[in-house]
Amino acid sequence: MKFSVVIACYNELHLIEEVIASVQASPLDPKEIIVVDDCSTDGTREILLQGLERSVDRVIYHQRNCGKGAALRTGIRVSTGDVIIVQDADLEYDPACYPKLVKPITDGKADVVYGSRFLTREGHRVLYFWHSVGNKFLTLLSNALTNLNLTDMETGYKVFRREVMEQITIEEDRFGFEPEITAKIAKLGCRVYEIGIPYHGRTYDEGKKITWKDGLWALWCILKYNLRRLPR
Repeated sequence: MKFSVVIACYNELHLIEEVIASVQASPLDPKEIIVVDDCSTDGTREILLQGLERSVDRVIYHQRNCGKGAALRTGIRVSTGDVIIVQDADLEYDPACYPKLVKPITDGKADVVYGSRFLTREGHRVLYFWHSVGNKFLTLLSNALTNLNLTDMETGYKVFRREVMEQITIEEDRFGFEPEITAKIAKLGCRVYEIGIPYHGRTYDEGKKITWKDGLWALWCILKYNLRRLPR
């Protein structure tokens, strides 16, 4: 079974080399690493072009900033693995978790696996109270409409069997990807597992990008993708 790791990257000059090294060191084999640079302006693109791109299987450069969902759409489209792992470029999520994330799929028990920041006894960095409240509210509303019992719908760690993603068209360009994909896998009747993961969150001074406006858009996406008939 081949694994594809898709890294959506925007302005991660100080972390892109480390995240690629961490993914390379993860105990999955064989794996392909695909980086989608979403028109970075801080020097990330230059580092990739100057040689870092030779350490991965493929780098795709967006000519304008389109958002996380758009970057994942690009990367997933060109991936060739049997299992697709979504990896953020900021190392809030540890690639060392890959073996336990993919196990329900490789064991034939799951079609999709979410890495939950809340379903764990492992340590996590203490950060923003209202982010936690908003996340739990969005997860609750999503669960009410999908009839899933997730603890962390907004998690950045999501793993899919290729056959699942071949049935889904990603429409959202930004962080609306999370509620959109959750609604669509629920409508497909996918077998979904959650695995507890450690979480090393960062502050806005350290480069965190999601804002309250993305939370409002996620609310709209939950309603939009759960209450309308979805294209396949």
